[in-house]
Amino acid sequence: MAQVIPLQALASQNVEVQLGNQICQINVYQKLFALYVDLYVNDVLIIGGVICQNLNRIVRDLYLGFVGDLCFIDNQGDTDPNYLGLGTRYSLLYLTPADLPPGVG
Repeated sequence: MAQVIPLQALASQNVEVQLGNQICQINVYQKLFALYVDLYVNDVLIIGGVICQNLNRIVRDLYLGFVGDLCFIDNQGDTDPNYLGLGTRYSLLYLTPADLPPGVG
């Protein structure tokens, strides 16, 4: 079952959370045209500078070594996230391998 990662309506923030027995640091930050994310597991960068889009998985590749995936969802429509709606309109979800299609994550 997907887990909501708590975020605040801040232009830049770092969240430390355990996801699927992985100690993760997630950096979420707004640039001029979009919201971006970096993901570290055990202080090792897994992905960096990935654009955040509604319902688009963020990690996507098994070879990166992250178990599961991350995804933003617009709770009120179908727009890409921006920092003003974090924690309310836009939620960041951790998707477990059971939430993903077979052979993914």
